[in-house]
Amino acid sequence: MNNAIKNPVYRKRLLAHRVGITMSVLAMGIGLAFLAWILGTLLYNGFGALAGTLFTNDTPAPGTPGGGLRNAIVGSLMMVGLSTLVSTPIGILAGIYLAEYGQNNKFAQITRFVTDIMLSAPSIVIGLFVYAIYVANVQHFSGYAGAIALSLIAIPVVVRTTDNMLQLVPASLLEAAYALGAPHWKVAMTVRLRAVKAGVVTGVLLAVARVAGETAPLLFTALNNQFYSHDMNAPLANLPVVIYQFAMSPYDDWRSLAWGGALLVTATVLLLNIVSRTMFAQKTPR
Repeated sequence: MNNAIKNPVYRKRLLAHRVGITMSVLAMGIGLAFLAWILGTLLYNGFGALAGTLFTNDTPAPGTPGGGLRNAIVGSLMMVGLSTLVSTPIGILAGIYLAEYGQNNKFAQITRFVTDIMLSAPSIVIGLFVYAIYVANVQHFSGYAGAIALSLIAIPVVVRTTDNMLQLVPASLLEAAYALGAPHWKVAMTVRLRAVKAGVVTGVLLAVARVAGETAPLLFTALNNQFYSHDMNAPLANLPVVIYQFAMSPYDDWRSLAWGGALLVTATVLLLNIVSRTMFAQKTPR
């Protein structure tokens, strides 16, 4: 060991190792410090806005004290719920197609490439796209347009998660099913998909968490509505846009509601991530 320490090559590698570990820990500490700062500020300001009226009153007029975010909460739930209903079956079926029939398929390769592009595409570009093809033609903002934009963001997440999870199924399990005479479609739906259902559900939950706080696409599609409304074919209130508008306002009451809304969105996304990593985690067989 003493001879190894005296070796200049070993000492150089040991120094590089220690420098790398130190820089990694330092970078992690800086990131965690900023994260704690952000979360601490959010909790400090957000808890002050939490009250019963936050969930029972609608957004107030400028300069009006009180009010809540009931209309924005309901509008967000409606749009995110509709986008989930649209994106989940499309994403899962597309993922099954890519995993089952897309090994040496040119169309599947193009689909994977486009899906990867959609995953990294700025959400504001998707909002502008929906504005151009839908809002500009019907000539009014609407909750349906917002749900379409959120669906386009969620679908690639579900597709890639489903495809990747299905690729993890052992080949021996599939061979056993084929040996019993099961057709290809039945193996895909009842054997392969069932084996990774927890991972697929996790992908759906992560997609919901991804779209829950999107603001940019909703500015061009659903916009906002000060009043309580269930009409999806009209401008619809939603938490991200209300937070954006209220945070930029000169009114203290509005800024307080913006902090409360930001805390609600953050807590929702955190809860979805916890659920996806715990309740639906794959259990290792004993």
